[in-house]
Amino acid sequence: MTVAPPPRSWLFVPADSEKKIAKALASEADALIFDLEDSVVSDRKAAAREILKNLPARSGGPRWWVRINPLGSGELKADLKLLASADMCGIVLPKAESGADVIQLAHRTGNVPIHAIVTETAASLFGLLSYRDAKSPLAAMSWGAEDLSAALGASGKYGSDGELAFTYKLARSLTLAAAVAAGVQPVDGVFADFRDPEGLEREARAGASEGFTGKLAIHPGQVAAINAAFTPSEFELAHARAVVAAFEADPAAGVLSIAGRMVDRPHLIQAQGVIARAR
Repeated sequence: MTVAPPPRSWLFVPADSEKKIAKALASEADALIFDLEDSVVSDRKAAAREILKNLPARSGGPRWWVRINPLGSGELKADLKLLASADMCGIVLPKAESGADVIQLAHRTGNVPIHAIVTETAASLFGLLSYRDAKSPLAAMSWGAEDLSAALGASGKYGSDGELAFTYKLARSLTLAAAVAAGVQPVDGVFADFRDPEGLEREARAGASEGFTGKLAIHPGQVAAINAAFTPSEFELAHARAVVAAFEADPAAGVLSIAGRMVDRPHLIQAQGVIARAR
């Protein structure tokens, strides 16, 4: 059985906007996140659920996920009913503070895959290693700066140099390490300025080089750049295949020379990851 590579682009779309949903469905995103949380005001949440219930059955295209409201919000029971009536393949859990939140949700949803957003509260930064649980249906972890900055009472997320301030860089790096430790997909956060394609491309390529394998998007116009950044180039793929082939030919070797460069077992693991992400 062929296992699909993890989504490169995770596109948020407000679940109460049929117009925006139509545009998202027509996009090249690998995964759509129908949002019932931040982008839908309280008196529109019921209408948003009805829109999702009435979507036609999914036929190829992006994988469908639903971002529910936080645990304890009072909206959870109504949100989870969508899993029985809509064609969703997973749940995005906001405001997660530890692996216990994932397990708590899984008690109600079974083995439905969960993508947890894990840095949106102050307490969440201290629980990132707790997501390692072999019995958990956790599939992905991503980080968020907007809610975190609000929770911390910050007046801004960026320093005078235009870069993310240390606190948010820390949250991002810890999310990457925690996801890898948990054996799930590490997903980089949103690039908020959808009118800055060059900035998005730089950030997406930097994320891919650091080890993230996908990125959240807030506009269909961001999808192409994200997909390109998280798709191995032909050169990268050829090199990865050469590394794997060399170790298959000499499985007892600890270090080999390929194209004049020394490669060892960590390079083999990296090469296998590149091949797994290839479309």
